[in-house]
Amino acid sequence: MKPLLIVQTGSAPDSIRARLGDFPHWFRLALGVHPQRLRVVRVDRDEALPPPRMCAGAVITGSAAMVTERAPWSERTAGWIRDAMDAALPLVGVCYGHQLMAHALGGRVDWLPGGREIGTQRVELLAAAKTDPLSRALPPAFRAHTTHEQSVLEPPAGARVLARSERDPHQILRYGERAFSTQFHPEFSTAAMAAYIRRRAAKLREEGLDVPRLLHEVGPTPHARRLLDAGGPAWAGAGG
Repeated sequence: MKPLLIVQTGSAPDSIRARLGDFPHWFRLALGVHPQRLRVVRVDRDEALPPPRMCAGAVITGSAAMVTERAPWSERTAGWIRDAMDAALPLVGVCYGHQLMAHALGGRVDWLPGGREIGTQRVELLAAAKTDPLSRALPPAFRAHTTHEQSVLEPPAGARVLARSERDPHQILRYGERAFSTQFHPEFSTAAMAAYIRRRAAKLREEGLDVPRLLHEVGPTPHARRLLDAGGPAWAGAGG
C-alpha cells in the first residue's frame, strides 16, 4: 500500500512540542491512520519529496514561515504541488499548506488585512459548498481553530471558495475533485489552540487582542477535524 505523505513545512514551537508532540503526530491522530502508513518529509530541511505516483495522498502542514518569503524549499514544494495536481494525487493543505497550494496554482498570498486571526473561530459555508462532497461532513456553520498572519487574498483561477470566517473570506478552497485546503487547523486539539494563544499572549496584547476572551472561547472543533477523516471525500480512491 502506498503511504500517505505528510509534507512537513515547519514545526510546533519547542515549548508546545515538548508537551503535545509535533505536527505529524497531530495529523496522524486526526487522520486516524497507523504510523506505518505515513511517510513524513521535512521539506523545510530540504528533504526530497517522492514522485506523486508513489503516494496515496499528501497533507501539507502549517509553518511559522511565510509564503511571501519565497524560500527555495517552499518554491520547490510549490512545483511538486503542481506535479501532484497533474497526477490527480489527493491533496490537503492546512494553513501554510493552504497558502502554498493557492500560490502554486496561481493565486495571491499576502498579509491578512487587519492583522492576525487567532483562536477558535466561527466558519460558515458558502453557496459553492452546497454541491461539494465536503459539505456532507459539515453543518452550515462550525467552529475551527485558527492562527495566521498571512492568507490567500486571491484564489487561483478555477478554485471554488467553500467557506469563510468573519476575518478571512477564503477558509476552504477546492482546487479539483481530489484537492482542497483550509486556512484553519483541523488537526489542532483544544490544548494546542490554547497553548498557541498562551505562548503569544504578550504579543497578542500588544496587538490589542483580548487574551482572556480568546482563551475562554477555545473549544472542541469536531466538524473541522472531520475533514481529515482518512476515509472521507478527500481520500476517496487514494489507496494502493
